Amino acid sequence: MSRPTVKPYKDSAEGKKAQVEQMFDNISGKYDFLNHFLSLGIDKGWRNKIIRMMRNDAPQRILDVATGTGDLLLLQGKKLRPQRLVGFDLSQGMLDVARKKLDKHGLEAELVRGDAENMPFDDNSFDAITVAFGVRNFENLEKGLTEMARVLAPGGKVYILEFSQPQAFPFKQIYGFYSRKILPFLGKLISGDASAYTYLPESIAVFPYGDAMMRILEKSGYKPLQYIPVTLGVATIYVATKEA
Repeated sequence: MSRPTVKPYKDSAEGKKAQVEQMFDNISGKYDFLNHFLSLGIDKGWRNKIIRMMRNDAPQRILDVATGTGDLLLLQGKKLRPQRLVGFDLSQGMLDVARKKLDKHGLEAELVRGDAENMPFDDNSFDAITVAFGVRNFENLEKGLTEMARVLAPGGKVYILEFSQPQAFPFKQIYGFYSRKILPFLGKLISGDASAYTYLPESIAVFPYGDAMMRILEKSGYKPLQYIPVTLGVATIYVATKEA
């Protein structure tokens, strides 16, 4: 059964990929503030959890897909110190912000603009791949995940942080009201782009999570290892490996 395609701009005839690029270019200047403000800063703890999980393997070649403004990339540079660190994103506006942050902290990383479904990297190029809140924006989820598996070295791991759907009463209802009503209002007020923050809850509502996401990872060339809901299921961390 195919999943419905949710796009940021309903009145546009462009495909999802082009619309997502436009959306992030539009909000890049306000993205960091909104991201931390609307999540009450909880998203920082989620990223740090991924860093702690990665430390055990000490990967030396790391690719951060859909790196955005580079929050996870910065943590990887500071705390993991890999030999090669690459941030990859569709939006040049987001990468421009990421470059300023890297320069501010004196960190070196390659920043590459491109399509996650067709990346300019050789097979088996990276020991670890991370994606924080990016796979939900892929135009073709399976194609993007398969492309990530191609550039991941055998034995390497992928760490995916993505929004999911809380199930426990009454948090499910409270979170639903916040994401559908409060978040779009504040997002529009601060960023000026109402569609970007209407798209967020709509895209979360149709995105697979939990066991369903693990099955898609397996179908896309990985051996799923575990998934960890965080903050009562607001988001989930998925870990999978590419078998040697």
